[in-house]
Amino acid sequence: MIAFRKNLFSTLKSGQNVISRFECTLPKLPYEYHALEPVISKEIMEIHHTKHHAAYVNNLNATQEKLKKALEQGDVATAISLGPAIRFNGGGHLNHSIFWHNLSPSQSEPSKELACAINKDFGSLDKLREVLSAAAVGVQGSGWAWLGLHPISKTLQVATCANQDPLQPTTGLVPLLGIDVWEHAYYLQYKNVRPDYVKKIWEIINWKDVSVRFATACK
Repeated sequence: MIAFRKNLFSTLKSGQNVISRFECTLPKLPYEYHALEPVISKEIMEIHHTKHHAAYVNNLNATQEKLKKALEQGDVATAISLGPAIRFNGGGHLNHSIFWHNLSPSQSEPSKELACAINKDFGSLDKLREVLSAAAVGVQGSGWAWLGLHPISKTLQVATCANQDPLQPTTGLVPLLGIDVWEHAYYLQYKNVRPDYVKKIWEIINWKDVSVRFATACK
């Protein structure tokens, strides 16, 4: 047991220098807060970005400071206990950083390569919409629905993650397109009718961004 604790602490401490240099910042949106109206209101976007996403960033940075201090003091128990907070806030930061770019006020279509993959794995783009929408609506409580790429088989798959669990560390899939179904993403506009929000969000999907993520993940 003593040897295990020493090895664990050594592993944790090896990342201490990285942690001391690592601080997250709130990314700017690639469009104005009102740009996604009428699908998503300016009020929702502004609160979602400047309050919710900002809170994940601030809490992640604060937790990393606590982790750094724990490592400096050799406090393994505290270092381990901070894991859930890092996962939640780090996941919230990662998920939203993808989500903002997955959306756009400009219409676009999947690239030829992505369209072929969608047809191969789902039958059609309409079928993908149906499957991903059903997954998003079916999330119990708060979470995300994702289109991801399996890094080995290179197949497209739909998956859901609870709360702010990040897709890749949770399922192994590379995230391409995410739908945020936390209530703060839609409640002020769509109330408790999540299916209406999920149906409308397809009008502002940035397929150019999804296509770039797909091409990168396929390399």
